[in-house]
Amino acid sequence: MKLIALNALAAAIETGSLRSAARQLGLSQPALTKTVRELEVELGAALLMRSSKGVVPTAQGKVLFEQARKTLRELDTAVDQVQQLGGRMVGELSVGAVPLAVMMLIPETLRTFGAAFPDIRLRVSEELYVAQLQRLRKGEVDVAVGGIPPGLASGEFVVEPLLDTRMVVVVRKGHPLASARSLRELARAQWVYTGATSDEGYAKTLYESHGMAPPAVGAVVNSTLALLSLVGSGDFVGLLPQQIAVHPLCARYLQVVPVAEQGLPLTVGAIVRSDSAVSPAVRHFIAHLHRAAHHIHPGTAVNP
Repeated sequence: MKLIALNALAAAIETGSLRSAARQLGLSQPALTKTVRELEVELGAALLMRSSKGVVPTAQGKVLFEQARKTLRELDTAVDQVQQLGGRMVGELSVGAVPLAVMMLIPETLRTFGAAFPDIRLRVSEELYVAQLQRLRKGEVDVAVGGIPPGLASGEFVVEPLLDTRMVVVVRKGHPLASARSLRELARAQWVYTGATSDEGYAKTLYESHGMAPPAVGAVVNSTLALLSLVGSGDFVGLLPQQIAVHPLCARYLQVVPVAEQGLPLTVGAIVRSDSAVSPAVRHFIAHLHRAAHHIHPGTAVNP
């Protein structure tokens, strides 16, 4: 199975067009079509369904496409690492970060890291809840910056703690439960859960840590904007890192509920796969994250 064939298949599926895929790869359309057909013959399976509107993958094509994308990403990463180990700091670094990191750490990190390594392209995507680390496991991001999940598989990840925070209860200003003094008073409220399902999330963890059953699920979101919109404009209750909850951008619309129970403690850290820890770009990026944590919030920064 040739690398050019995997590239051709991936480009065809991503663009939905053999013509566009050929243009993207700098090939003629007949050459690209021939490459894909040779791959289909090699595997004994149709990989693309062709129509006047373009191409879509078959079931077999989807399987190979997912593996091909992963293989191609890993190969690109390996090429970057070889060049970096040789002293050429070039390539791309993809970062998934929770809102606290996006607001407090990433701007300063990008400023200093970008100045030091201008030939490394940085791609940052926001992650509301990184506990499952799915994108990191799939190789879709090189570094995840978020709450360090308990019980990480030994040897699978390398973790660098950056700063400490607490997840505090927030509601909109004027909410009927804004003066609640305990979590029990909020147990019947409609809570916004953060995560892929209602079986996970900080609200569930907070209540269980105080020996209580999790509150009712009002909504499940995986978007900071959705969380802020629901809590800020309705009667929902949610959790936010303390630094975000008191930030001027949020404090105009939200208020922290003064419950007696302490907020859920959380250490935000940089998490990388063990096989990525040797990358010079990753090591330098984490060093700049540490500098940002100490520069912006020296009181909550975690010593490396």
